[in-house]
Amino acid sequence: MSSPPTPSPVGLVVGTEDSTPLQFCVALQPGEYLQLDDVVVTQRSVPGHGAVTTSGVVTEVRARHEGATFGSDVFLIADGVLPAQVQEVAEITTTRVEPEVYVPPTPGSPVRRATGHERAQALYFDKMDLKVPVGLGRDGEPIFVNLEFLDGTRGGHVSISGISGVATKTSFALFLLYSIFRSGVLGRRAVNAKALVFSVKGEDLLFLDHANARLDDEQRARYARLNLPASPFSSAGFFAPPTPDDPTGRPYVSGRTSGVAAFWWTLAEFCSGELLPFVFADAEDERNQYTMVIHQVAARLKRVAVPVADGAVVVEGQTLRSYDALVEFVADRLADEDARRDWAGPVTGIGTVNAFLRRLRSSLKPLRTIVRGDLADAPGRRVSTENQQVTVVDLHNLPERAQRFVVGVVLAAETARKEQAGAAGLLFTMIDELNKYAPREGSSPIKEVLLDIAERGRSLGIILIGAQQTASEVERRIVSNSSIKVVGRLDPAEAGRPEYGFLPPSQRARAVLAKPGTMFVSQPEIPVPLAVEFPFPAWATRLSESAGAPASTNGHAATARDPFARLPAGAEDDDAPF
Repeated sequence: MSSPPTPSPVGLVVGTEDSTPLQFCVALQPGEYLQLDDVVVTQRSVPGHGAVTTSGVVTEVRARHEGATFGSDVFLIADGVLPAQVQEVAEITTTRVEPEVYVPPTPGSPVRRATGHERAQALYFDKMDLKVPVGLGRDGEPIFVNLEFLDGTRGGHVSISGISGVATKTSFALFLLYSIFRSGVLGRRAVNAKALVFSVKGEDLLFLDHANARLDDEQRARYARLNLPASPFSSAGFFAPPTPDDPTGRPYVSGRTSGVAAFWWTLAEFCSGELLPFVFADAEDERNQYTMVIHQVAARLKRVAVPVADGAVVVEGQTLRSYDALVEFVADRLADEDARRDWAGPVTGIGTVNAFLRRLRSSLKPLRTIVRGDLADAPGRRVSTENQQVTVVDLHNLPERAQRFVVGVVLAAETARKEQAGAAGLLFTMIDELNKYAPREGSSPIKEVLLDIAERGRSLGIILIGAQQTASEVERRIVSNSSIKVVGRLDPAEAGRPEYGFLPPSQRARAVLAKPGTMFVSQPEIPVPLAVEFPFPAWATRLSESAGAPASTNGHAATARDPFARLPAGAEDDDAPF
């Protein structure tokens, strides 16, 4: 078979500006053009080494009149009075030199668009044994990320930044998960690969297993270009908190009324699992003296609480069936001078105790719905990733303090489970508004869990996918441990922060203008972030987009967890493929 013809040059390396091994400029021939993010290649002969190929990405393009002196000359040139010509010059940032002989391209050397193998070589795709498609480049060709920097082999974790509502951070994170699971890149490991998604913005993520009715043929063609099926998530489970003041524990959702399980923690679990520290999840709390009271009370509850029916507990002879009752019981013990020694420690001052009690009582309203001792234990009540590939935990109806509690407790439980099970399976954990859970300043139990995942999670098979409006407000160690950094539309002030130093100046400026669906993806092997456009979601992102509930199940149905599963009217909806 004959090799494909070599593309004709689009221009020549200019001689009026310095060329370096890392950056050079190209004067475009008449009738040719280069746009930002195009991939180009040029060659020169080096004695003793032969042909040296320099590949790069267009990071700036400018046009000017050559022969003009003043700004007003443009009118004379347009009228044909003053001789001049338009010249476009593209700035190229080098991505790869092969072989590694770092010499500058010589002026006058032909430059051509990189296609096929040359493009793959320029972007190091030829060095990636396991490639995850993340979207299409400006040339309409697929862009890949090396799985080894996602699965913990050589790195892990993803940081996604951008303006809320415009940067499509959540949409990109979901597409990344979809691509990992459906591209076949995981091979046999796909069986044990899971995703845990915390949803804080409405019920948008409760329809991931529904096809998107708005998906058109053009978008399906884009999925095909990436060698991905245009279909919803085939294995998904959904959890939501119970409806407040509802004695049946019905999940607190409105758009999707079947296939969703309610989650809560019993008082017995709250005591035995020492979950009290997660009640105090504000970043500033860990710096206060009353934190020692938190751990003292938590340890005391673990020792003396005895479980009884429906998750209630008996503590020192009193039966407690609600979170309110537990809080008041603790307050009574700390108010009693004789009991305070056992519950708060022998040298704890009354001021410290009162500070603890004030904050504990402020948790009554946020947490009384999800810490219960009055509900019969139901199958599937506990948030678990075991029975489906993607697990969505809906938090949008919970107060912010309760959201922190849920995220902290669930992540701590999943981390402990992975430590016992080993790193054989992968768990991708997606958290939106990461700056709320792991802010740059202060410390808290949930921040410590996230730091633990960021620093040693990849050795356990736990990969963090964090999304935030401002990376500058997220704990530095979490951002620095993220091998893959993704940026969407940015606020101009945020774009100037040092956390975005990996973006070239032209891309920083473009990030302020980026339209929804365009992201800049930085990965360790490629020195220049790549602009990608990812397809429109093939899954419904709201009830109005749903093409209808799935018609079959793959054995991981949530119907066993659904309180309405036995009702005849809900039978069709309950056959969801989880």
